[in-house]
This record gives sequence, C-alpha cells and structure tokens, in this order.
Amino acid sequence: SFSSDEVIRKRLLIDGDGAGDDRRINLLVKSFIKWCNSGSQEEGYLQYQRMLSTLSQCEFSMGKTLLVYDMNLREMENYEKIYKDIENSIAAAHEKISECKKQILQAKRIRKNRQEYDALAKVIQHHPDRHETLKQLEALGKELQNLSHIKENVEDKLELRRKQFHVLLSTIHELQQTLENDEKLSEAEESQETQMEAEAKQ
Repeated sequence: SFSSDEVIRKRLLIDGDGAGDDRRINLLVKSFIKWCNSGSQEEGYLQYQRMLSTLSQCEFSMGKTLLVYDMNLREMENYEKIYKDIENSIAAAHEKISECKKQILQAKRIRKNRQEYDALAKVIQHHPDRHETLKQLEALGKELQNLSHIKENVEDKLELRRKQFHVLLSTIHELQQTLENDEKLSEAEESQETQMEAEAKQ
C-alpha cells in the first residue's frame, strides 16, 4: 500500500505541472460515458453540462500554457537584446581603451619634447640675456605642469576604462551562467515530462 506522500507524488508526476489536466481528462471521459449511458433526458443534459464545464477548464488550462510559452519566448528575445547590448558595450570599451592608449603615446611624445626643451633651456642659460631666459624657463615649467595634469587625467581614464571593462566581463559571465541554468532547468522539465508520458503509457 502507498503512503499519502507517495500517492501525492505519483499524482503530480502523472498530472505534469499540477494543473489538474489528467484529472480533467479522466472526468471528461467519465462524463462522456455517463452521457452515453444516461437513461433520462434530465440526466443526459446534466452530464452534457458537466462535459462542457470540463472542456472549458481544459481550454483555459491550454490557454494559460500558451501564455506562459509566449512569455518565455519574449523573455528569450529580451535576453538576446541584453546580450547584444553587452557586446556593443564591450566593443565601445575596446575603442575607448584604444583611444586611451593613443593619448598615452601622445603624452609620451609630449614628455620627450619637454625633455628636449629642458636641454635647450640649459643651452639658452649661457646666453647674455638672462631675463628672457628666465621667462622661457617659467613658460617651460607651466607646460610641464600641464603635461603632468594631462598624464594624470589619461592614467585616470585608463584605470576607469579597465574597471568598466572588468564589470562588463563579470556581467557577461553572470548572464551566461543564468542562461545555462535556464537551459538545464528546461532540459530537466522536458526529461520529467518524458518520464511522465512513459509512466502514463504503462
């Protein structure tokens, strides 16, 4: 003899997602048999109404299943859109990183020019016009400060892009993991439905 838990588990396996489809079909078959064997018109009409009610329940259940299916399709389309957006974001991040590298190269060229200016300033110091030389040195000092600020800004931007790129990669990994889990869940549900059908045939 089965325990109550075993009976409930077996009924759920037969019933699929627990919507009562198996019970409704059995009820519809029984109502049809009673309708065929009904003796009076009143009894036949009662069984006819019961069959209509059961059919309505089955149609409602089927409609609900179709709505869930459509919702899953829309969700998959939404996932695809999110995936494409992430791909576009990654491409944009690569472009920004490339631009930052160009800015770093430019900053290095500017620094090289500054070193050449410093060397030239040392040569100018030997000329008699000391006042003009001091002005040039002051201008070179300001330019050096500007170059230092540019270098700091470029390094800050590059670090920011690296962090953004890391966040994007983490988001992609999480999304892929979610999609894989959804696929595994769908496969498990399909396997369960196949098992239910096999048990139902037995």
